[in-house]
Amino acid sequence: MSAPILQFGTSRFLQAHVDLFVSQALDQGKALGGIAVVQTTRSAESAARVSALAQGGGYPVHVRGMRGGLRVDQVLHAHAVREALNADAQWPRVRELASRAQVVVSNTGDSGYRLSDEDDRSLMGDTRRVPRSFPAKLLVLLKARWSVHPHAPISIYPCELISRNGDTLRDIVVQLAIDWGLPQAFLAYLQSRCLWANSLVDRIVSEALLPVGAVAEPYALWAIERQPGLVLPCEHEAVLLTDDLQRHERLKLLLLNLGHTFLAECWLTGRRPADETVLQAMNDPVLRAELEALWAEEVLPVFDALGQRAEALDYLGTLRDRLLNPFLAHRVADIAQNHGQKKQRRFAPAVALASELKLAVAQTRLRAALARATLA
Repeated sequence: MSAPILQFGTSRFLQAHVDLFVSQALDQGKALGGIAVVQTTRSAESAARVSALAQGGGYPVHVRGMRGGLRVDQVLHAHAVREALNADAQWPRVRELASRAQVVVSNTGDSGYRLSDEDDRSLMGDTRRVPRSFPAKLLVLLKARWSVHPHAPISIYPCELISRNGDTLRDIVVQLAIDWGLPQAFLAYLQSRCLWANSLVDRIVSEALLPVGAVAEPYALWAIERQPGLVLPCEHEAVLLTDDLQRHERLKLLLLNLGHTFLAECWLTGRRPADETVLQAMNDPVLRAELEALWAEEVLPVFDALGQRAEALDYLGTLRDRLLNPFLAHRVADIAQNHGQKKQRRFAPAVALASELKLAVAQTRLRAALARATLA
């Protein structure tokens, strides 16, 4: 029987987040079913993970940290992945799985929504040619599904760290369909029968285990914006349906993500040790003082003006424990990947919100970082 959940991406994050949640929910009879994982890149590391996942038997997720003042150090077994494929080598099977799936999950990285000049309308007439970009892959698969099941709904959960990720991916796919001159009935299907979920994922997954598996913190959240007809992949304590996703997004974006990227900015500009971890950075008195000043002087005033100060302070309390987790080797170098894009996505909204709210805050650190060229 085909897995009802089709996942694009093989990252250690997905292994310790969505895939683990589904595994735990399966044990309680609260999951839709198993997962088929699809490698969408040509990465050798991804290929190795797919090969290991395809062997079956699951993989370990080592959860280490503090929860409610108590030490957590346990190895969990994730077993939800039923099939693992390489899109380039097994595209016909991916098409078959997509025609039957009830849920699509993706986490394709910071540049995952970028289109490719190699993709064009001729893909629709060639069932063996594989699109290069993820949006084109998804469009081709949804078109094939629509041709067979024109009224079957499907719930799509982008997990990329982009605000309103469901709306963003939908708009890219719909515009691509328009550019390719696809039928109006199919365009209507994309916008009515395909349910594009806006969601927020939050868990620090610091290390990959080889050949497959991950080391993660105890804290985990998958906040999903409620909408009629949405089919959840599972029920889980970390899965939160909400009518106000923006409140959760702001907390994570402007405190955790912004804090991480500020540490990466300091790491790059200060030419700090190549193997420095978040824990080491947090235990540097000068750097820690700068981060705390950034939160207090340039970010918390924004939450004050939004009426979210109490929530922000509570989130910060938990966040400090997370960043000071003595068990995770979370390298700042990993956070610094695609740093220029991350600065724009994490610093610029804080500056824009302060301006929109007419706050008398200079935000000198954020503005200086945005003005500064990203170092290689």
